[in-house]
Amino acid sequence: MIREEPAFKIKNGNFPLFVLHVHTTDMDKLKSELETRLTQTPDFFTNTPVVLALAAIADSGVTPDLADLVTFMRTHGMWAAGVLGGSAEQRQAAMQAGLGLFPDAPSRRAQPQPEVPQAETQLAKTQPETPLPPPTKQPELPGLDATAIEDEPRKEATGSGRETPQPAAPQPTTMIVDKPVRTGQRIYARGGNLVVLAIVNAGAEVIADGDIHIYAPFRGRAIAGAQGNENARIFVHKLEAELISIAGCFQVFENGVPENVRGKPAQIRLDGTRLIFEPLPE
Repeated sequence: MIREEPAFKIKNGNFPLFVLHVHTTDMDKLKSELETRLTQTPDFFTNTPVVLALAAIADSGVTPDLADLVTFMRTHGMWAAGVLGGSAEQRQAAMQAGLGLFPDAPSRRAQPQPEVPQAETQLAKTQPETPLPPPTKQPELPGLDATAIEDEPRKEATGSGRETPQPAAPQPTTMIVDKPVRTGQRIYARGGNLVVLAIVNAGAEVIADGDIHIYAPFRGRAIAGAQGNENARIFVHKLEAELISIAGCFQVFENGVPENVRGKPAQIRLDGTRLIFEPLPE
């Protein structure tokens, strides 16, 4: 008997999205500034899904007219897919406007400290207090954060006296592209870094959840930290970009990139919500 295929399947998806961080409840001001930005790149956001981040206005006590904002965005080719953050009233207004609700990132809660038996407490007080040595710091290398090395977690002893090994943390993957990225082509390094060894032409787009390294002329669009990694960086051998974006903060170059890095090796990083362009040694 031939098994009939189901009419649909539901699977998890992981897609890079632009995030529009709303910093004001004045929708007229927001639409005016947004229209100015969109007229600079009339075709870039065509049919592009966008998430509205409302965290900055969550405590304002104001519920903006999101339905009107959604209509305005669609006239400029931007399709609001949902909202992130916001107050209960704002999220309710978003649902009434036909928007989805993206879950907030789970906050880290302090773990309760285990109770120490009285005997162990008294024993601990008899031990001399020796300050721990400062954590070792990794050298700062391109594309790597200089982070402190934490002490190894304690290993639980088994009944045989052997230590139970701790599972290794998953390492980010790296996608390597050694062919030119053509106009209209899009490459996405999901969950890791992207290394491009050939030219990225104008109109091409390279995306990574981590860092982006381009060891050739770069004339297209680069989107690093696509899933919100604000520590992501972009390293370019020859910067002639159309657009640079890190963790949803982007900059369009209608009149070319900044003079101090134009056509030169450079790195781009995020400072708050501002993109910083720094030249690299040639």
